[in-house]
Amino acid sequence: MPEFFHVADVADVSDPGKILVEVDGEMIALFHVGGSFYAIDDVCTHDGGPLVDGELQDYTIACPRHGAKFDIRTGAALSMPAIRPTLAHDVKVENGSVSVRIREPGSGPSGNPAPASVPAVGAVHAVSSQKEDTTTRSHDGTSANTTSANTTVGAPAETQSLTTQTLSEDLVRELLKQVKDPELFVNIVDLGLIYDVSFSPAPDQSKQLVSIDMTMTSPACPAGPQLIADTKRVVNTHEKVADVEVRIVMEPPWTPDRMTDDARDQLGIF
Repeated sequence: MPEFFHVADVADVSDPGKILVEVDGEMIALFHVGGSFYAIDDVCTHDGGPLVDGELQDYTIACPRHGAKFDIRTGAALSMPAIRPTLAHDVKVENGSVSVRIREPGSGPSGNPAPASVPAVGAVHAVSSQKEDTTTRSHDGTSANTTSANTTVGAPAETQSLTTQTLSEDLVRELLKQVKDPELFVNIVDLGLIYDVSFSPAPDQSKQLVSIDMTMTSPACPAGPQLIADTKRVVNTHEKVADVEVRIVMEPPWTPDRMTDDARDQLGIF
């Protein structure tokens, strides 16, 4: 079993507060809330970004990049765009010393590691929680890359007639509802990934060239190449489309606010 490593003294972390620590070569976000210490991977499972720089509210840390929220006690993903937990680790406090033991992915029960409470031996002094090392690492365990080739593209019978209807922006968006995010299983239109659709005549004037401005939930989205390919494929099924250009734009950046009510209902976000 992995051993505990000393990472800080109780007085080093305000309550509430957070610092970045290194444990056996791993970057860990250490939290002090309500007299107890908690430790999770300093990795947002949405795009690999650091969590310790985010806003801490009660037992929730928000990724500063796209707002995904995690429970600091269990590592559970609480909000979009993250859907996978980050790892939680064991913490103990003895004689004013805080130690962390790394938990391997899949080891032990999936429940909440016991929090390490601070003995009532006096006031805990508030200190700065600025981190000195901004190094981040890839999330161990379930890598997002494993699903990048599994984008779901459906073609229900009721949508097949769209390929012969008058070509328009609304029609293209209806076609694009066949393209679904491989992890969330929500179509890219309801997710708010489609920014703009425009047309220009093809050289022979009989068909249209379609240009689509599309974003990703993060610049490093592993499903990006497949989403682009499927976007081109479904729009090219229309009889009046000569070719499709997909332009990836990151401004304005995607946020969960861009999702439709249907997407929120499907994901259980209220």
